[in-house]
Formats: sequence, C-alpha cells, structure tokens
Amino acid sequence: MDILHLVDRLEELLNQSRPFLWTHNVFVDEDRMLDIIDQMRVAIPDEVKKAQQLLAQRDRVLAQSQEEANRTLAIAREKSEQLVERDAIVQAAQARAEQITSQAYLEAENTRKEADGYVVDTLTRLEMELDRYLTQVRNGIRTLQNENPKSE
Repeated sequence: MDILHLVDRLEELLNQSRPFLWTHNVFVDEDRMLDIIDQMRVAIPDEVKKAQQLLAQRDRVLAQSQEEANRTLAIAREKSEQLVERDAIVQAAQARAEQITSQAYLEAENTRKEADGYVVDTLTRLEMELDRYLTQVRNGIRTLQNENPKSE
C-alpha cells in the first residue's frame, strides 16, 4: 500500500475524531489508528525496496556503460592493429581510437554521475517523507498521551 495513502487515512481519522470541548484535543479511535500505523510499518520497507531497486538499476546501467566502453575500446584496438602503414592514415586512426575511448569513458562517467544523482535525490525525498511521517506519528502519540490524563 502507498505510504502517502496511509498518511491520508491517518489524517482523515484525526479529522473525523470528536473534539474535546474548549480544547484542540480530539478522541481518536485507537484501534483504527494502530491499524494504520501497522500498515505504515509494512509500507515503509516497500519504499526502501524501491530505493534498492533503483540502486540495482543504476548498477546495471553502469555495467552496460562499462561493457559498451570495453567493446568500443576493443573495436578501436582491432582497427588500429589492422593498419600496418605508419603514415597519416595510421595517425588519424590512432587519434580516432583515443577519441572514441575518451568519449566512452566520459559517457560512462556521466551515466554513473546521473545515476548516482538520481538515487541520491530519490533517497533524500524518501528520507524527508519518512521523517515527516515519523513526526506525524509522534505528534499523534503525544496528543493521545496528553489526552489520557485529562480523561481520567
């Protein structure tokens, strides 16, 4: 279940709760609140799994980039070995092979940086969401604990 949906349900539960007279406190259905919190505990690991999947996807992209760079390098070496003559054609081929190699490494590094940036952004957003949910849950608990002494 989506963690944002659970937060919406928690908020809805608070909005539907009966208020104490002359206070900002409300009566909350404890069973419903605990049920939502339990569902949140289940949903949070799913968000972590999604982040792990992103990391795995990044690793696959990096591996593909490295493989492509190796193939390009092998092609460049093969082409340079086929050229026997040491004239302008040979020098041009060597320059092109170096250019292809450099470009492949640059592309692999750029892909690596983009994947790392994407993962950092995603994990940062997840951290902020989790922090927000934790704050909301703590506020709910604090509110419930503050209400218990008043009701006794």
